[in-house]
Amino acid sequence: MAGQKKIGVVGATFLVAGNMMGSGVFLLPSSLAKIGTASIWGWLVTTAGALLLAFVFAKLGKLAPKAGGPYAYARDWFGPYMGFQTNTIYWFANWIGNVAIPIAAVGYFSYFFPILSDPLPRCIAVLLLVWALSMANVVGPAFVSRVQTVTTSFALVPILGIAIFGWFFFDPAIFKGAYNVSGQSNFSAVSSAAALTLWAFIGVESASVTAGVVENPEKNVARATLAGVFLAAIAYIASSSVIMGMVPNAQLQVSDAPFALAAANAVGGWGGALVSLCAFLGAAGSLGGWILLTAQSAKAAADDGLFPGVFSRTNKDDVPVKGVVIVAVLMTLAVLITATSKTASAQFDVITSAAVVLTLLPYIYSCVACYFVVERSHTLVHTGAFWVLTSITVVYCLWAIFGSSGPIVQYAFLFVLFITVFYPFFSDERRKQRLARLTPAGTPTAGSN
Repeated sequence: MAGQKKIGVVGATFLVAGNMMGSGVFLLPSSLAKIGTASIWGWLVTTAGALLLAFVFAKLGKLAPKAGGPYAYARDWFGPYMGFQTNTIYWFANWIGNVAIPIAAVGYFSYFFPILSDPLPRCIAVLLLVWALSMANVVGPAFVSRVQTVTTSFALVPILGIAIFGWFFFDPAIFKGAYNVSGQSNFSAVSSAAALTLWAFIGVESASVTAGVVENPEKNVARATLAGVFLAAIAYIASSSVIMGMVPNAQLQVSDAPFALAAANAVGGWGGALVSLCAFLGAAGSLGGWILLTAQSAKAAADDGLFPGVFSRTNKDDVPVKGVVIVAVLMTLAVLITATSKTASAQFDVITSAAVVLTLLPYIYSCVACYFVVERSHTLVHTGAFWVLTSITVVYCLWAIFGSSGPIVQYAFLFVLFITVFYPFFSDERRKQRLARLTPAGTPTAGSN
């Protein structure tokens, strides 16, 4: 770690807020339009759940800051197998979800170059972004943090601009006329919206996962987590509410740049152009933070022997370069597999749904681990109250899984079972037994007396 430049509390706050806002909000209005304005209730429920998760990760960051985040907590409190399972799921969820970020960015850039709405040009542009931000991570975490601090500022322009000034162009009739267009019951519609909107808060653990590169993590991880979630929550609810009253539902459902569409409807083409540029920069910049998060999580597990050793190899600046490149290659494959989607928003929906379901299991493990951490550090009365809090958070995560697409939940469950067969290759007990079989009887092993 010597010589590595650490991230301060401001950088870590923007890392959390940027990972959420850059990856979550820009295409969600189009996805939620398929449900209707009833999705606002889903936003409110998800915000409450995200704040609970933020509190959990803030508590963990304060009492037991660990590089690797959810993986490290599962490993320490449930054992090596659960650590292996959590890291594998979390790692897959991250790089799969990462693909949605450049898709959103390119969707907004298509405002200037409509040809990017076609599958092949969109695919090429997405791949260029993936590799550009991957190479930025090779430079180091401090560089990525500086880039994201700047790009998050750009991301705030369309989000806060629509959230504040969009109300001057808000039409209550448009909003009320599309309350529930999903064909589901109101409860099912809100449940589906809660599952979709959770994607916007994925990243709440960002400061926790990158605790190893944050200055004074005992204090700054907690501060950055709560501040980042609070900033994002206000922007999400306000902007999503107003945009559904600015753009007719039918138009919103098929838009690849919903914030730009709202701005163009309100003030003309220049507004749409400004919003598109800022949204593109915000979404593209957040990709750098997510690649950093994915690489750090894999490195922490590889350092413990619970993930392939290639992910723990670093350069002089402690950057796992080979791990970053592997992630970029896998993201490239995911882009190519989903490239036939007719629109960017359709491609975005498939990828984000899979990423959310996979991420929820590590979140549940982190909630339970947090209870044990608090129990070790506080009185019984305090521990009992925290047990109630973590239990509510776990129920919220289970409800979000319930609201997700049935086939995606099914495939995610099968994936969790399937990765079990790879655990023996990373089991410390297996390595010891294998060494014992290979060592001739009576021959001392290395390090014996």
